[in-house]
Amino acid sequence: MSDQEPNQQLTVTERTRHRRLREQGSTSRAELDAILRAGFVCHLGVLIDGAPMVVPTVYGVDFATRTLYLHGSVASRSLAHSPDATVCVTITHVDGLVLARSVFEHGVNYRSAMIYGTPGLITHASDPEALLTGLRTLTEHCAPGQWEYARSPNTKELRATSLLALPLDEVSVKTASGPPEDAEGPDGALGLWAGVIPYATTIGTPQPDPALPPGIPLPAHIAALRNAVS
Repeated sequence: MSDQEPNQQLTVTERTRHRRLREQGSTSRAELDAILRAGFVCHLGVLIDGAPMVVPTVYGVDFATRTLYLHGSVASRSLAHSPDATVCVTITHVDGLVLARSVFEHGVNYRSAMIYGTPGLITHASDPEALLTGLRTLTEHCAPGQWEYARSPNTKELRATSLLALPLDEVSVKTASGPPEDAEGPDGALGLWAGVIPYATTIGTPQPDPALPPGIPLPAHIAALRNAVS
């Protein structure tokens, strides 16, 4: 399935059905893809030795195959012993702090996705080509153009690396936006300031490694990454 199909809807399952604040839920695949494209850090929830662990890690998405690639060494070790284990991945973007007239009505404007599934463990021993594909996808998701620019991993490095491949088949999407909702109630007459304090993640000016010798220019793809959000 391609990301060129904006009208595709997400399949609703018992785990992804919106039970609370249903008006904030979405089944739009395009909205999910926008959330995935907007970041590269997620939180991976997995059972480690019978206890839950939530690991922050980077991700990359192959939108053509609907696959989320994850870097998760702790989870990889656990899933090697429990290959059928289900994981939960969350991605959240905070867009604003909503300050109402009443503390009870305070909130957050956000975009979030929660992904369930059984990931495949990819290693050099199991599938070296799939490992390279996953690493390229992850690298290009974070910094487009960097895979071709930097040195490729060698065999020793690949043998020390593992990835998780999670299908985007079972996903819950929620978003919230807009001003406080207490203006029409009794609190609207309190004469207090209320509104939204926007939050945004920005890309700053690239800082060269102090060890760089003189004369090495900023690569065009890094400049483009900075200019894309300027």
